[in-house]
Amino acid sequence: MLKKDSANKIATLCCVYDNSRILLGMKKRGFGEGRWNGFGGKVHEGETIEQTALRELEEEVGIVPVGMKKRGVIIFKFEDNGLEGNPDIEVNIFSVSEFEGKPIETEEMRPQWFLHNEIPYDTMWPDDIFWLPMMLAGKNFEGTFYFKDTNEIIRHELREI
Repeated sequence: MLKKDSANKIATLCCVYDNSRILLGMKKRGFGEGRWNGFGGKVHEGETIEQTALRELEEEVGIVPVGMKKRGVIIFKFEDNGLEGNPDIEVNIFSVSEFEGKPIETEEMRPQWFLHNEIPYDTMWPDDIFWLPMMLAGKNFEGTFYFKDTNEIIRHELREI
């Protein structure tokens, strides 16, 4: 995995899916508003990335994962200072294929199931189309995406590990 740089903002992203469907959330507020995305957020002081992933799934969609697996790390570099004035964000990506509870809409996210062949990449983060198919195929990965702003990728590096 990539080495952690203490200057990076650390975050998690959980992708909930099975063999035919993926659960995405329409972000209703904050960073990424108006995009379909997985569930996650910033690591709080004193939390591990795994604790953050668990907390965010429960807060954003009301479910508790069973057998969550870390699948990748992506560093996002933003020329326009990205999240809270921090140009670099390290996102730890987890997969969830089983969970307890029923997905519910919250103040932050509106969940919806999509078939794998109907994933709405045109209304997601532009990097998702590169790494999400790798994850759905059962691969682990790491990479770096360089963004001009939140809509335009300048270049990227992505590899299976």
